[in-house]
Amino acid sequence: MTTFDDREKAFENMFAHDQEMEFRIQARRNRLLGEWAGAKMGLTPEETDAYAKAVVQADFEEAGDEDVIRKLLGDMTQAGVDIDEAGVRAALDEQAVIARRMFIE
Repeated sequence: MTTFDDREKAFENMFAHDQEMEFRIQARRNRLLGEWAGAKMGLTPEETDAYAKAVVQADFEEAGDEDVIRKLLGDMTQAGVDIDEAGVRAALDEQAVIARRMFIE
């Protein structure tokens, strides 16, 4: 019976590790996305850093990416950046690839 218990524990540990890595990748993606948006909006480096942190925080409002997309789209439109939802989603996908590569390397 201990072999099954050991296997179960190993799978639980692997699942927990995978979930933690996915959380970190998503947080890094959101930070990179905030930095990208800050550059598009012409923010100073300090403002960009604060904005990137705000984008990471925005992801905790609800499950999924919609809260982040809504924040970026609203802020960028208000700042006069010509972008639509498809542009934000494309940037989100690009930053996700970069964030994943950062953790793999």
